[in-house]
Amino acid sequence: MQLGEHSYDITVERGALARAGELMRLDRRVLILTDDGVPAQYAQAVADACREPHIVRLEQGEANKCIEKYTEILRTMVEAGFDRGDCVVAVGGGVMGDLGGFVAATYMRGVDFYNVPTTLLSQIDSSIGGKVAVDFAGYKNIVGAFYQPRAVVIDPEVLSTLDPRQFACGMAEAIKMFATFDADAFETVEREGKNVDVDSVIIRALEIKRDVVEQDEKEKGLRRVLNFGHTVGHAVESLGEQSDSPLLHGECVSVGMLCMCEGAVRERIAKTVAHFDLPTTWRGKKDDVIAAMTHDKKASGDRITVIKVQKLGSFTEQKMTPTEIAEQSREVITLI
Repeated sequence: MQLGEHSYDITVERGALARAGELMRLDRRVLILTDDGVPAQYAQAVADACREPHIVRLEQGEANKCIEKYTEILRTMVEAGFDRGDCVVAVGGGVMGDLGGFVAATYMRGVDFYNVPTTLLSQIDSSIGGKVAVDFAGYKNIVGAFYQPRAVVIDPEVLSTLDPRQFACGMAEAIKMFATFDADAFETVEREGKNVDVDSVIIRALEIKRDVVEQDEKEKGLRRVLNFGHTVGHAVESLGEQSDSPLLHGECVSVGMLCMCEGAVRERIAKTVAHFDLPTTWRGKKDDVIAAMTHDKKASGDRITVIKVQKLGSFTEQKMTPTEIAEQSREVITLI
């Protein structure tokens, strides 16, 4: 990632976790943030390479990406004597990366942050680019910052312990990137489905996101394309968190993408996400969906900039009101 003084290496290598001490500077106090859904040996592999490791293991789930857990982690660091020369390492999925990155960005006005993503979704998308945040007042990522990691270490071998539903969520993000930037890569996933070469998918998705972030680090323009599927997707995700069977992030993005395309393109994306058992429909209350989209970070006035795909491998931008988005989504989501 070439961002001047904020540039960093992204390593994608089978067995990279065993080289943690070579790929990250860990000869200091290190706060290792992980959760109980991540096999303990992954955080331990990082700890074994540290001079003074402090492992914080949270319960799994989006609910822990909150102000309360954020302050608990800060207190742990203060009590352990962390200073500006120490660092934070996130080992886990996007929740750990977002939370760990926000802790690093704000503790003593910023300490070094390393990301070791262990889900396909985080390896493909959230681990690079520097967007870190916590959820607040029922809305995703509404309190956050842009804070680039010092390095990102991706070991595809850790995906062997990932459950199929989480794997599918990662593929939803890859499909999102390929649908907007690379028709050939999309066609490969469309054709090969679950037999697609995962390492190649990770690398190509990262190349796309890297190129976008290098051109637009702070999401002033081009980087907004990475939000394809996220306007409706985040609304669905926020509304589902209190249900008995909430959809995961990638599943919500799957539904959200289909809301922002039509015709043959929608049919092809629907067929492709279905290869991975991702949802293609959703049901919810219209007023709740509109209210959730009103708090979208991409909103300006009463309009939201949405990304549409009318031809695979390309995209257009359009400003729409939440009501207009809801109405356009009726072929995908049943509004009651």
